Amino acid sequence: MTTVKGCLITLEGGEGAGKSTVLAALRDHMVAQGVRLLVTREPGGTPLAEAIRSIVLDSTLGPVCAESELLLMFAARAQLVRELILPALDRGDWVLSDRFTDASYAYQGGGRGQPSARINDLEAWAAAGLRPELTLLLDVPVTIGMARVEGRSAPDRIENEKTDFFERVRRAYRERAAADPSRFRIIDSSLGIEAVRKSACAAVDAFIARRKGGA
Repeated sequence: MTTVKGCLITLEGGEGAGKSTVLAALRDHMVAQGVRLLVTREPGGTPLAEAIRSIVLDSTLGPVCAESELLLMFAARAQLVRELILPALDRGDWVLSDRFTDASYAYQGGGRGQPSARINDLEAWAAAGLRPELTLLLDVPVTIGMARVEGRSAPDRIENEKTDFFERVRRAYRERAAADPSRFRIIDSSLGIEAVRKSACAAVDAFIARRKGGA
């Protein structure tokens, strides 16, 4: 595991979980408390990773095999970790990321059927063994999440998947949360946005208090 001085917090969840809205609320909430914060997203965050994101989500490229998708995700992650996240953590800054490696276990693992051992190896190598200290899982039933994104914009390659794909993704997320309850906080994202925002901010506040207490 890479030794770092700062703190990585991640938001996870399926389509229509409200991550972008919650991310903005958490950013404002944490900055108002004086937290030095880098906010980023996956895939993306750097010029190279954003270019890879465009490839991953491009529905015009034809079939993309599961192995290629997994490697593309970790190529973007490797660049983000080394170019932005690790330097920020080494400065003592906090990082808030819209998705991280848990998304690969959910989407490429649960959704695509890639072996967990393979993802674990890539996590250790490409992601430098970096794991969040806190992960907020915005959990919403697939039917509700997909209804939220319907008509929002032209669906990308991932959003074009069938319902059973997203059910597998959700199940994989929930299994990871159940296996690591000290890191995960599950937030019911089927509630109104104000309730979800308050729950997310409260979870981060409690985490900050515990971390200060243990410093």
